[in-house]
Amino acid sequence: MKRDKVLSLIGLATKAGRTASGEAMTESETKSGRAFLVIVASDASENTKKKFRDMCKFYRVPIYFYGDKDTLGHAMGKEFRASLAILDEGFAKGIQRELNISDQA
Repeated sequence: MKRDKVLSLIGLATKAGRTASGEAMTESETKSGRAFLVIVASDASENTKKKFRDMCKFYRVPIYFYGDKDTLGHAMGKEFRASLAILDEGFAKGIQRELNISDQA
């Protein structure tokens, strides 16, 4: 159940126009300081994961590995997505709260 909460928050953020997805967009939003949270699909390539892990560490943006490309894409009403950035602090905090709850479960 809690898994869906994260995805529905991603969906709401997307409808509100507060997400960026795809590698290039996620990267540019992170580097520009507009990303409050980056989510990378668990089934993304190791190169993609490393790239975003390093980038997020450098720019001090929280990063989570969650779901798979199909699930993330579906949550955004798009084709599969390996990465996305949340561009709204409120949505980012809400999603992190849910992700941290599921980490502890």
